[in-house]
Amino acid sequence: MEESLSGQLLLASPALIDPNFRRTVVLVGIHSEEGAMGVVLNRPSETTVAEAIPQLEQTLDPQEHVYIGGPVQPTSVVLLAEFTDPSLAELLVLGRIGFPSPHTAMDDLTDATARTRAFAGYAGWSEGQLDAEVAQGDWIAHPATPTDVFTVAPEELWSEVLARKGGSYALLARMPADPSVN
Repeated sequence: MEESLSGQLLLASPALIDPNFRRTVVLVGIHSEEGAMGVVLNRPSETTVAEAIPQLEQTLDPQEHVYIGGPVQPTSVVLLAEFTDPSLAELLVLGRIGFPSPHTAMDDLTDATARTRAFAGYAGWSEGQLDAEVAQGDWIAHPATPTDVFTVAPEELWSEVLARKGGSYALLARMPADPSVN
């Protein structure tokens, strides 16, 4: 395994045409010898928290959209939060941002977080799979910021991060989703 990508963003390269990941931005939560796990930050669904998971209405804005976190276990809910009390995090990945313990009561989570987002499913890679995909150029790694994680403009995140990366990546950022319409 190369250096751990935990807490980094993975931007799908234009060569990655898998519909689950085309033009996605993934926040990597875990990257170890055993594999990797993350959530797609720029795929809001049409479904709101109130419609999909009403039991989370006290913790999240009921009108917030549930994001499509990835193709693994798409019916499970993964929460990502910015903690005011990091002791309630199961895993911190970027400063005070991480995943809550599944044993945390919703009232405690509401009191211990500044921002929370819900994801349906997650992205997962088996042992060595992510390293191989990065090596073959499917993914472009870049440091994450809290603004990226809780973006209010998810449809622009892929281009914004590529532009921020600079150089030839800034050219990719302006590439149309369908180059044939260029």
